[in-house]
Amino acid sequence: MKNRKALGWGELILGILLIILGIFTFINPSAAIRGVTFLYGIVALITGIIDIIFYIKLEERIGISPVLSLIGGIISIIAGLLILFNLGIGTWVMVVLFPIWFIAHCIARLAHLPFIRTTSGTGYYYFTLFVNIIGLVLGIMMIFDPFISFFSMGYLIGMYLIFLGVDSIVFALNLLDSR
Repeated sequence: MKNRKALGWGELILGILLIILGIFTFINPSAAIRGVTFLYGIVALITGIIDIIFYIKLEERIGISPVLSLIGGIISIIAGLLILFNLGIGTWVMVVLFPIWFIAHCIARLAHLPFIRTTSGTGYYYFTLFVNIIGLVLGIMMIFDPFISFFSMGYLIGMYLIFLGVDSIVFALNLLDSR
């Protein structure tokens, strides 16, 4: 029970950070390209760490865990570190690496779906499925058409981060529910 609540608090903090970052990005999309590369790196790093912690906790609890969650967490950490240590190339990072992080995180979240269905019910299961399929599509679109993603990226990323933040908060509330 204690491990579940600890994971829930981490997920809640992540959700709040994602919503704040999403709102900021949606309100001021040009700032996302120019000045918040550092914040995106921090969020990618935190997301990767939480995905890896989720992998470890699930392994300890039930003996098996989704390897895609571990891979997605590692890719998120690598993307976060690349962003943090190369702030001068923020535009390139946003156009090329951010879609890779989107895809990696969505794959990790999709790998969590069986656990989500058993712990949180089908409503949240379908919401998570929907949000992460949208994230995969957006990530793939941004990779294959960088010119369009460069101009619309701030709005797309802002909306997706808000959805992802809501997804994390709902998951956290389910984990924190002590029933």
